[in-house]
Amino acid sequence: MSPVEVRHEGSGARELIVLDNGVVRLVAAPGLGGRVLSVRHRGHEHLYRNPRLLDEDLRPVEGVVLGPVDGPMSAWNNVGGDKTWPAPQGWDGPDEWAGPPDPVLDSGHYVVETASAPDGSVTLTLTSGDDPRSGLRLRRRLTLEPGVAGYRLELEAVNVSDTVRRWALWNVTQIDGAPATREDAGGVFVGVRGEGPHVVALVAGNGHPRVVEHTPRVMRVPSQEVVGKVGFPTASGWLAHVGASGTLTQRFEVNEGADYPDSGSRAEVWLEAPVERPLEHLGGLYPVDRVTEVEALGPRTELAPGGRTTLDIEFGFGTGAEPVSEVVPDGFWSEPPHWTGFDARGGRLAGTFTALRSGGLVHRASGHVVARTGPGEPTRWAAPIPGADEHTTTDVVFTPLRP
Repeated sequence: MSPVEVRHEGSGARELIVLDNGVVRLVAAPGLGGRVLSVRHRGHEHLYRNPRLLDEDLRPVEGVVLGPVDGPMSAWNNVGGDKTWPAPQGWDGPDEWAGPPDPVLDSGHYVVETASAPDGSVTLTLTSGDDPRSGLRLRRRLTLEPGVAGYRLELEAVNVSDTVRRWALWNVTQIDGAPATREDAGGVFVGVRGEGPHVVALVAGNGHPRVVEHTPRVMRVPSQEVVGKVGFPTASGWLAHVGASGTLTQRFEVNEGADYPDSGSRAEVWLEAPVERPLEHLGGLYPVDRVTEVEALGPRTELAPGGRTTLDIEFGFGTGAEPVSEVVPDGFWSEPPHWTGFDARGGRLAGTFTALRSGGLVHRASGHVVARTGPGEPTRWAAPIPGADEHTTTDVVFTPLRP
């Protein structure tokens, strides 16, 4: 398997770092807040790009000057992409992050380091400057392995001030809000656990986003014409967006009992749709595109000078556009394994799984290989399991392809 390709282009606000493993292609912009501007899986773009600020080559359009910017929300150059902010957000005191815009963490220059490993993987590290308002320095470390339909994002916030600070890490992934081909399948799926309530209303631009129950353990935020945000205080640690480009998933750890911002939200979904006039109660925010933000949060952590907090997120991608019922370390289930019938010879087991790597799906109880997988491609299968009956477990596990 070929090693990950690394390419450096341009400088300053025009600097781009490209990582490509033949399945996923990432483009990061160190000079624009250390964000990832583009993620293409098998040629399909998953991230939102503001076409009034960046052209198709991810360069500033003619007449646009990008770089550090401060001021009200109306001054924000929202170029799009995936970025990291501190939470909670607010404008009422030093314990709230008064952005975006923000001249250091959101739109400032990040220092770049790249490192290759013997297995062919590449790690790109983007480190912010020291932010005097929050007292933080942010570090975003992305690792892309050969032939995998996903990547790892490791986040770190360090208190570089001389006083105790209390912040949470907050990763914001902006996605094109165009709806999926099936209304009942598209939108953002959020795994939840416990008794609930699973949803809390956070921000109403021109309304609150509608949330529906997909299963008792999965909530769904459909694509809709609204500007607003909802939070998920019982999020179990996975998110999935299903849209016109396919499926994007995120897995992250949650800390039961910890203090999360925004009414205890471990995950949040923000929706934007075009409005007729600026939303003055949101700092003059004036959405002109359909945008979906998928947001993973860490707990609020007290940081002594030099202290740090971390949040790791595993991204995955699939070409399918089916509902997501669960995201697991090796991929995600659209249709969990289930028996479709039995006869004298045994049972028939079926399901739909998208793996991040090439390998096989194995029925745990029998050891029977039910299907082979490729990275990022949905695998639908219905396999006979000799000797199985209605009491036989349906558990299926992924086994990577041996070199």
